[in-house]
Amino acid sequence: MASSSSSSRELQKELEAKANDLSKIQKDISKNHQVRKKYTIQLGENELVLKELDLLNEDANVYKLIGPVLVKQDLAEANANVKKRIEYISAELKRLDSTLQDLEEKQNSKKEAIFKLQQRMQAGKAKA
Repeated sequence: MASSSSSSRELQKELEAKANDLSKIQKDISKNHQVRKKYTIQLGENELVLKELDLLNEDANVYKLIGPVLVKQDLAEANANVKKRIEYISAELKRLDSTLQDLEEKQNSKKEAIFKLQQRMQAGKAKA
C-alpha cells in the first residue's frame, strides 16, 4: 500500500510537470498568434502602400516620415523599400507558420502524454 501511494505521488508530480509544460507551449502558441496578427496587418498596409505608389507618375513627389520630419524620397527608392519590407514580412510569416506547426505538434504530444498518464493513474486507483 505504501509503495502504491508513493508511485501515485510520483505520477501526480509527473502529471503536474507535463501540465506546466503544456501551459508554456500554449502561451507560446498564443504569442505566436499575436505576432502573426501584427505581421499580417503590416503586410496588408505595405501592399496597400505599394499599390498607391504604383498609381503615381514617375515625377511625383514622395515623402517618408522619419521621426517628426517628412523627408523627400525618390519614387524608385520608395518602391524598392516597400517591396523589401513586404519580402521581409512574408519571410517572417513563413517562419512563424513553421514555428506554430512545431508548437502545435509539441502541444498534441504533451496532451497525449498527459492523457496516458491520467489513464495510468486511474488504473492504479482501480487496483487499490
